[in-house]
Amino acid sequence: MAYVGRFAPSPTGPLHFGSLVAALASWLDCRHAGGRWLLRMEDLDQPRVIPGAADAVLRQLEAFGLEWDGAVEYQSRRTGLYRAALHRLEPFTYPCGCTRKELEDSALAIDGSRIYPGTCRGGVAKEKAARQSARALRLRTSADPVRFTDRVQGDISQSVETEVGDFVLLRADGIVAYQLAVVVDDAEQGITDVVRGSDLLDSTARQIYLQRLLGLATPRYLHVPVATNAAGEKLSKQTRAADAGPDDIRGALEFLGMNPASGVSAGELLGWAAKNWDVARIPRKRAVIAAPR
Repeated sequence: MAYVGRFAPSPTGPLHFGSLVAALASWLDCRHAGGRWLLRMEDLDQPRVIPGAADAVLRQLEAFGLEWDGAVEYQSRRTGLYRAALHRLEPFTYPCGCTRKELEDSALAIDGSRIYPGTCRGGVAKEKAARQSARALRLRTSADPVRFTDRVQGDISQSVETEVGDFVLLRADGIVAYQLAVVVDDAEQGITDVVRGSDLLDSTARQIYLQRLLGLATPRYLHVPVATNAAGEKLSKQTRAADAGPDDIRGALEFLGMNPASGVSAGELLGWAAKNWDVARIPRKRAVIAAPR
């Protein structure tokens, strides 16, 4: 099967070093395999989208030399596909009237969210039904473990029901949840390989669970370490990570375990890296402190 990869940033600001690492790893893995690399803007959560951010990301990728294949896809233009998937999943879903405040005492899930205790599995309680009309839509899960092998992080096993709980597919504000949208998009675009940051590793079991319910193929997964600052905080807009520039390519390669010789010029870096790409060099860690820039 021909390799099809993708990079799917959220247009909430320019790319920083951490997002450059994820984009570069995805691009190199794809180009090394002679595949197609697609670009998708995950702009479904419109309240979080920053005007002009999508164009800024495109300009950065062009400046880095990370060329994509085909037209850029935008999730905000694909809502019909997500609604069709929701319709197919109706036998496994139920409305939920719980608020975030009501879930504050629930146990923490592996991704830092709250494990849903199943409050509305048997129906929305009368007091909840009386106070609001907006409903989230949750997926009824099972305790059977989802197992997969990540190409860097190794063998993973997760019980979605006990470690996450019934998760939201449609938010109360009417926005389709990330977990469903990404599954539908990857299948519709024929993605064979997902390469991304390990902050999304704990989401993978939920996505595989959805793929199985919908009868969709499961791509191969590779999760690279998240880049953190010296305090162990993930580089992000919230931690004031600086915008990434072309000069960061060498540092991103070194972060991924590659050590280009000093004689390799900036113009030759990507060609050298695509030829010499080796997944075995990537640190088998969830997070790595980024070198000062």
